[in-house]
Amino acid sequence: MSKRALITGITGQDGSYLAEYLLGLDYQVWGLVTHRADPRASRIGHLMDEVCLLRGDLTNADSLVAAVDKAQPDEVYNLAAMSFVPLSWQQAELAADVNGMGVLRMLEAIRLVSGQNGPPGPGRTGDMRFYQASSSEMFGNAAETPQHETTPPRPRSPYGAAKAYGHLLTGNYRDTLGMYTVSGIMFNHESPRRRPGVARKISLAVARIKLGHQDKLHLDRLDARRDWGYAGDYVRAMHLALQQESAADYVIGTGHTHSVRDMVRIAFAEVGLDWRDHVTSGPGQDEAAETDLLRADAVRARSRLGWRPTISFEELVRMMVDSDLRRLAGDRDAVAYPRTAGQVG
Repeated sequence: MSKRALITGITGQDGSYLAEYLLGLDYQVWGLVTHRADPRASRIGHLMDEVCLLRGDLTNADSLVAAVDKAQPDEVYNLAAMSFVPLSWQQAELAADVNGMGVLRMLEAIRLVSGQNGPPGPGRTGDMRFYQASSSEMFGNAAETPQHETTPPRPRSPYGAAKAYGHLLTGNYRDTLGMYTVSGIMFNHESPRRRPGVARKISLAVARIKLGHQDKLHLDRLDARRDWGYAGDYVRAMHLALQQESAADYVIGTGHTHSVRDMVRIAFAEVGLDWRDHVTSGPGQDEAAETDLLRADAVRARSRLGWRPTISFEELVRMMVDSDLRRLAGDRDAVAYPRTAGQVG
């Protein structure tokens, strides 16, 4: 019998890649979408005949209980979140409600549907396994570099603080109630399906400049460094984390950092342009949300899961530029490229 997975945030970057990957492993995939969402116009539009969708929201506990009860999943992947860090300063309460309290509501939904209604005790929550998408942003003003699973959280934004709360709750439910809960502490990961953050802002601008739609690109900090990886690789780590005999948290990242300048240089070179002719830089409004140097120590993921990235930083940047160039030139399939279902590594 096929395994069943429930994915919150299935219409997002990570959710769409994970859905493809699990379908390639013969999973029955269920996805939670809000009442406002139009899945056919989203990143999973090409999967509509292969996934089962349920309406619900991390801010509504009853909808989560109903979704878990309907799907009866073996695995729950909580990928839904308010994902833009600077926006969390403008909507701090919403960030806390979705990224923090939303985790609590999903964990409680699993408890209720699994039948643990009595006093806390290990081993009483059935066979459902839970994956929480934690974030390197919770390290913020990091106490050490690189960061590993026991690096203390020191967030610098409402987004990071809410993610830290969800991360700690996930560990509490594992340690106190005996639930199989895992946090994947995700460092920056990008793809052609990413909403515009720094990386996608660059790839879109390069494509537009190449096609003559704009001339300049302004960036706040060219020297800012990040541990960037490919989202299609990272969903494999999510799945592997739930296949282990015992639950544990995992840092998921490449262990290598690159500057925004590195990304700009590679992106413009991909279309045969000199970035220095088109890029300006200087402090911007997002400066308050900037974290210190974040670099992953993913030794546990490599040793216990056998996980390693397959796409290099250079390949990732070129992939994103190529996809945006084709999409802006009218190739409708560009946004769904590349498909990751069935990849192993």
